[in-house]
Amino acid sequence: MTDLAKKVVVVTGGGRGIGRAVSLLAAKRGYRVCLSYVSDAEAAATAVAAIEAEGGQAVAVRCDVAEEAEIVALFEAADRLGTVTALVNNAGVVDLPAPVSEMSAARLHRMMATNVVGSFLCAREAVRRMSTKVGGRGGAIVNVSSIAARLGGAGQFVDYAASKGAIDSFTIGLAREVADAGIRVNAVAPGIIDTEIHASGGTPDKAAVMGPGVPMKRAGTADEVAAPVLWLLSDEAAYTTGAILDVSGGR
Repeated sequence: MTDLAKKVVVVTGGGRGIGRAVSLLAAKRGYRVCLSYVSDAEAAATAVAAIEAEGGQAVAVRCDVAEEAEIVALFEAADRLGTVTALVNNAGVVDLPAPVSEMSAARLHRMMATNVVGSFLCAREAVRRMSTKVGGRGGAIVNVSSIAARLGGAGQFVDYAASKGAIDSFTIGLAREVADAGIRVNAVAPGIIDTEIHASGGTPDKAAVMGPGVPMKRAGTADEVAAPVLWLLSDEAAYTTGAILDVSGGR
């Protein structure tokens, strides 16, 4: 197999939490990994080092997915690794708990620019490379949604929940749009997962506090989200597209 035939996955927000777990598992499954980070260069470098220690190949690229030019540069870096056949749209932000009546326009623009527009633009770049209609090899996209899209986030994170509702609609629509171009598009919808994102939302103990209230009586782990993501990317899911897979412990 030539270098250009090697399969490459782009994982946004791949340095920490769910993105890191996806990056490491993807490398174990034979992908070359192009992971992005926006601020924590040390965490991203650690993820790359962990992949390389196991004989894999990875590169970390600073990319704010709210910036179109940075997304284009991210995919250009991925092209240098080989042929992009997979994208995991994982990068996202939360904010401090607040009711809608106290949300600023700046907060809402940031939320939607990162969680929604960024996912659209990353998918655009992936489709341009993967589509069999333009000479691509096909591929798969997995969007990271949230069960917040269904629960609504009342009183705290309605903006985050709404952004993930948009991701669900985006997943279904794009899946139907590119199904005949050799591209599958699916999503996972995690519930309470024990990652660093809760701290950035002002609730660092959220997993510990809310975990016991989940039907399975615990929070999930990043690895427990990564596994279904890699299944959706794999040939085992060859006839699955437009699906939104709950990974929520039964919430």
